[in-house]
Amino acid sequence: MTYKLSQITEQIALTFTGNDIEINGIHTLIEATSTQLSFFTDSKYASQLPHTKAAAVFIDEEHAKLLPSTTIALVTDEAYLKLALASKFFAHKLESKGGHPEIGEGCDIDKQVCFGKNVTLGDNVTLLAGCYVGDNVTIGSDTLLHPNVTLYHGTKLGERCIIHSGTVIGCDGYGFAHTKLGEHVKIYQNGIAVVEDDVEIGANCAIDRAVFGTTTIRRGTKLDNFIQVGHNCDVGENVLCAAQVGLSGSTILGRNVVMGGQSATAGHLEIGEFATLAARTGVTKSLEGGKTYAGFPAIDHKMWLKMQVKILGLVKRKK
Repeated sequence: MTYKLSQITEQIALTFTGNDIEINGIHTLIEATSTQLSFFTDSKYASQLPHTKAAAVFIDEEHAKLLPSTTIALVTDEAYLKLALASKFFAHKLESKGGHPEIGEGCDIDKQVCFGKNVTLGDNVTLLAGCYVGDNVTIGSDTLLHPNVTLYHGTKLGERCIIHSGTVIGCDGYGFAHTKLGEHVKIYQNGIAVVEDDVEIGANCAIDRAVFGTTTIRRGTKLDNFIQVGHNCDVGENVLCAAQVGLSGSTILGRNVVMGGQSATAGHLEIGEFATLAARTGVTKSLEGGKTYAGFPAIDHKMWLKMQVKILGLVKRKK
């Protein structure tokens, strides 16, 4: 889908100066191409402005002068809200009419599986009753979907994956912009979700699609039941997550991270390789790899144990 820049700006009440170019999507300042829109809402990314290749950027007047001459400034004091309004132009059109998938050899597909359009299955794929496979989905060879798994449009599953009942992959991330009156405007999630080879995902998990770009579960990772992976997360290779883990948007887990039950992260942070988080750990900032953490906010596990002993001692003395 492409639109003239004027078509978009007219609908979201903005004006601009420059060529009326064709726009085919939205991406970050660094990733956007010369046919995509981008946005600027945080001064910590100001250093990226002179280097962006975006066709046009939603930006405040103060920072607009930092854009290269090839990028059109869409000046606004509500850049995030304008992004939300523009995202609707590029949302995937949903329709109930499906299609016939391209099926590899040896597949076993229940009659109660529903397919969207342009679906591709590898060899020996097994899809049990009640599964839904949306438009433009690919599923690698030897992958098994248990009953009532849902794959939203654009999802990509690797080979030898096992997805348990009730799990949803590629659902919309939790993204909203807010008006000055406190109303919440949906940011359409126009990225995808990718699950690499040899991944197992338990029952009733939710893996959000990216706002733009990709939410990624890398090869060899094993997720327990009732896990939430937010939009644009990158879960590294061979990660282990116990039940009820929650990853906020844009969390990065290095390879072989272990997260105990009900542990969770704030968004836009990174946990280093081979880090271990005890059950119910709350991560509020990036953590170094190769260590064990506990508590809220997360601290070194040994320190947390000592702190619990001290607190217990204080309570006993008061008695």
